Amino acid sequence: MVTREVLDTGLRLITESMPHVRSVSIGVWLMRGSRHETNDQSGIAHFVEHMLFKGTATRTAEDIAQTIDSIGGQLDAFTAKEYASYYIKVLDEHLPLAVDLLSDIVMNPRFSEDELEREKKVILEEIKMVEDTPDDLVHELFTQHFWEGHPLGRPILGTKETVESFTPDVLREYFRAAYAAPNLIVSAAGNIDHAQVRDLVNRAFQSLPRSAPQYSDAVPRVVPQVVVRSKELEQSHLCLGTGSYPQNHDDRYVSYIMNTVLGGSMSSRLFQNVREKRGLAYAVFSGLSAYRDTGNITIYAGCANEAVTEVVALCVDELRTMKNTLVPGAELRRAKDHLKGSLMLSLENTASRMSHLARQEIYFDRHFGLDETLAGVERVSADDVQRVARDLFANGSLAATVLGPSPAEVTRAQLDLG
Repeated sequence: MVTREVLDTGLRLITESMPHVRSVSIGVWLMRGSRHETNDQSGIAHFVEHMLFKGTATRTAEDIAQTIDSIGGQLDAFTAKEYASYYIKVLDEHLPLAVDLLSDIVMNPRFSEDELEREKKVILEEIKMVEDTPDDLVHELFTQHFWEGHPLGRPILGTKETVESFTPDVLREYFRAAYAAPNLIVSAAGNIDHAQVRDLVNRAFQSLPRSAPQYSDAVPRVVPQVVVRSKELEQSHLCLGTGSYPQNHDDRYVSYIMNTVLGGSMSSRLFQNVREKRGLAYAVFSGLSAYRDTGNITIYAGCANEAVTEVVALCVDELRTMKNTLVPGAELRRAKDHLKGSLMLSLENTASRMSHLARQEIYFDRHFGLDETLAGVERVSADDVQRVARDLFANGSLAATVLGPSPAEVTRAQLDLG
């Protein structure tokens, strides 16, 4: 059973009771991410996420680690383009301690200068790690040019220059504006009672600021570009992509099915035609990224430098086929069953249920039951898939990024979608 409640502070609380388990996962979700930063702030949301684990008014970083280790729990966090999350998984008997620890972390960070300077070094190494991981780097380059000039295009980690510029006062100013009750959601799933969770959260988060500055920005505009970067690697890495739908679009289920058919599984067209039948790539897949006002669908492949032209041609041909030919009934059925099975399996543990609740609240302000979601997948027809393919894969819409040793140039003619 899912229960949603807005507390007196404005904090939103969503819980799901799963009485057949002994664990509880609880998370604090901040509806601010890298897209809400200014140019000078680039990377600050991620930096603050790191600093919240470096000590509070009453706990050192070591105290935080020992507290969670002493009860066999799991504590983690991440920052995304539109939100950040701090979450704990514990045995149900340790829920009060989990709420106390989470609230202390997200409400009372110390932001000490010594810890900040140490953490700068850590994050600069994280930035270097992306540069040394070509499949990550090619996606980062693709995103930067796909939404060029918009915060969505900037790296979540920020840049060397912005990270080095952060001071305790800069972090505190950002923290005070962002970490307020209207921007926060607490979600919990497991062997819990909503009333108990509400009482714990009410007490722990009572002193949160009850107002926050309004934020708005323009919808990002896509200018399809071809970007080629030379880097000494053993293979070339390729990203192709077009714009797609935002999270709450009516055709989101259709785009899920289309992506599954295209490159979202081992039986997908890209995997079978690029890897299995021709042996041109070890990794090849497609993926959807959806935000509150936009999205994109991308294809990734890693291949020999001399195979780039052929792989591009095969990928473009699959996109044309999606536009011009109805998906056969058996393939559509397989995609639906794959999608439904993956969804149900992914929701079998408390951590994934907790995350699912929070993301639905962020993008829909409501909870979709599993049956409602499965029915949405089941309604998709072959005509729907072709209609969405024609909408998204319009001629001239395809962008490309190639990273590799003396990478082959990709021309606009090669990206022609007809």
